[in-house]
Amino acid sequence: MSSVNVMIVDDEDLVRWSLRERLARDGYTITEAGTAVAALEHIAEDIDLVLLDFRLPDGDGLTVLRKIKEVSPDTLVVLMTAYSTVQNAVEAMQLGAYHYVNKPFNVDEVALIVEKALETSRLRREVRSLRSSQGREYGFDAIIGGSPAMVEAKALMARIASSPASTVLLTGETGTGKDLVAKVIHYNSERSARPFVNITASALPEQLLETELFGHERGAFTDARQQKRGLVEIADGGTVFLDEIGEMTPGLQAKLLRFLEEKTFKRVGGLADIRVDVRVIAATNRNLDTEVQAGKFREDLFYRLQVMPIVLPPLRDRGGDIPLLVHYYIDRYNREFRKRVRGVAPDAMALLERYRWPGNIRELRNAIERAMLLMDREWLDLPDFSTLTRTAGGALQFQLPPNGLVLEEVERSLLVQALERARGNQTHAGHLLGINRDQVRYRIEKFGLEKPHLRHAADAHESPAAAPA
Repeated sequence: MSSVNVMIVDDEDLVRWSLRERLARDGYTITEAGTAVAALEHIAEDIDLVLLDFRLPDGDGLTVLRKIKEVSPDTLVVLMTAYSTVQNAVEAMQLGAYHYVNKPFNVDEVALIVEKALETSRLRREVRSLRSSQGREYGFDAIIGGSPAMVEAKALMARIASSPASTVLLTGETGTGKDLVAKVIHYNSERSARPFVNITASALPEQLLETELFGHERGAFTDARQQKRGLVEIADGGTVFLDEIGEMTPGLQAKLLRFLEEKTFKRVGGLADIRVDVRVIAATNRNLDTEVQAGKFREDLFYRLQVMPIVLPPLRDRGGDIPLLVHYYIDRYNREFRKRVRGVAPDAMALLERYRWPGNIRELRNAIERAMLLMDREWLDLPDFSTLTRTAGGALQFQLPPNGLVLEEVERSLLVQALERARGNQTHAGHLLGINRDQVRYRIEKFGLEKPHLRHAADAHESPAAAPA
């Protein structure tokens, strides 16, 4: 507590002495001043809180308060006066005073006010620090990718973040990073100091989702024992992220549309309109055009959300971004798992670049995390991604031999291609084919594939007319 500096400004020696004696017992460092000039001279000394008399020999407390706030806006000020009026109290609060104390006062009560003021100040600093760190975490460089599609998407995010746009629609497949984009827009906008709240429309039934969004009044329904503020009210001045909005029921779609149009809402069971200023970022992996045509999504709500649309491309369409994302997640998990993985072997990187990634960035992140948890080498290699070669639709694109070959010739061709890609490593070839090393060795012997003949065998079974499997 000794690092907290409290200044007592009063022209009466007895007042300063009584406060100094009491506050010193709480461990505060005390500075004293008997005039307005002396008080302002000390403000530069990193004063945390000022107990300020309203009437001083060379000025009034409101003037000193105004100058303190100009020099040091974060300094807390508690005014003390024997000449209290409502007008003075209101003006003091408007100028930024934390509290107003009437003389004569109880020094223990003043000490409690000082304690609460400093605790409030500490919490505010922590909130500012947290928001600042979140702002750094969610800068535009948090969106990894240099492909044309992502460069265009990031440029649009920047324009939206700096605009007053009140609605944004994010569309894209599951796992493309819509939640991250919503946070990047929020924390790089003028709303960043206000709350960011998110809710998934498919996670709750209609009545619970409505009360989560708009709140409810006491007695609105069974178990509504007290008033509850909704997320849109809590987020006033900030951002509401509505994920999976395509799952929202028609009844709630109508209420959301009214809110977006009028910027007002009623709590469940309430009569009064409540006005808030929030940006709504909605996200969906559904094709809302199709949903509108099928009568499952309101056309007017769709067009209201579509004011500022951002389409996030699937990972398979982001050529060149996969190595960037792989190295980003390796660096991240090196820090989290205290490992020293240097990178991905060429064959394994080729697999990652050819894989279709139906789960998009989320699937890539999980694949890197799983691989790094289970291995203790410096380089990630094909065996570390064996699950990808077995995933339906995700296997390597082997070339089929020409039509007309019997089954054994097809089997031989695929084995040759796997051995070629694995550079003769039978374990890796097995992973590519989804079989074990013993099964690979058996087929090598079965088809007489010795290393001297491997290149010749591959050449004999490759054809320019071959089509992807």
